[in-house]
Amino acid sequence: MTQHTILITDSGETFPCAQDQSVLHGMSRLGRKGIPQGCYGGGCGVCKIQVLSGRYHTRKMSRDQVTAEEEQAGYALACRTFADTDLTLRVVGKLHKALTR
Repeated sequence: MTQHTILITDSGETFPCAQDQSVLHGMSRLGRKGIPQGCYGGGCGVCKIQVLSGRYHTRKMSRDQVTAEEEQAGYALACRTFADTDLTLRVVGKLHKALTR
């Protein structure tokens, strides 16, 4: 199984993420309390990220949470994002508060 390394620029932390695993699932293995894990279905928006580098693909996300313009700028929901290569990302919204305390 292919694993990629994910770097969170806000905290400097890295974690491994299997190619068939969402970034949010990989992130949850950091063991940090307070990482918001909402619906896991791309609808609630609590796990919003911006991918700064690397290749990835996403599954369907609510346009109420990630607009087409934001998606073009690398924004996505971690629960619906899957790494194709190593990724560098920053966290946004509620996820940012949890990871930068």
